[in-house]
Amino acid sequence: MALIPSSMLQLGTILPTFHLPDGNGKFFDSATLMGEKGLFVIFICNHCPYVKHINAALAPMGKEFNALGVGMVAISSNDIAEYSEDAPEQMAIVAREQGYTFPYLYDETQQVAQAFNAACTPDLYLFDAQRKLVYRGQFDSSRPGHGVADGADIRRAVLALTNGEAPLAHQTPSIGCSIKWKGETP
Repeated sequence: MALIPSSMLQLGTILPTFHLPDGNGKFFDSATLMGEKGLFVIFICNHCPYVKHINAALAPMGKEFNALGVGMVAISSNDIAEYSEDAPEQMAIVAREQGYTFPYLYDETQQVAQAFNAACTPDLYLFDAQRKLVYRGQFDSSRPGHGVADGADIRRAVLALTNGEAPLAHQTPSIGCSIKWKGETP
């Protein structure tokens, strides 16, 4: 398993628009997912141990952020021809089993991941109400086998956003499994 850091998209980047289906085929778009104060976008997949490590924290986080006026969405962009466990039907099962409180969408063409310059799972992006990027970095400092995932870093970023504070000065890149691009050799 090769570990890849996030690309750290430039702060202030405008939210790329998207219109994607969830694992059950229901479509969602970036405009309707946006909360009053912003939108948290996280690229995940079903099989990555780094995503599995944070999974239990994601459902409660969706509820918490929604109450603060921040929408949340997860997106999987992996090549399902090579990684069938990441297929939409499996995504729907994971979303149900984990009790996700936010849509879990499938980016079949991988164009949305490319628009975000996403590199790994998990890869996190927080946009303010003006659709400007205010955070891109790690979920927290825990890793599989080392600590419990609590989302400390993204929570600090959301609290700064909802309290009208400047973006966090220090943002540590996320690290995880690479996005499985089509045409890549596994």
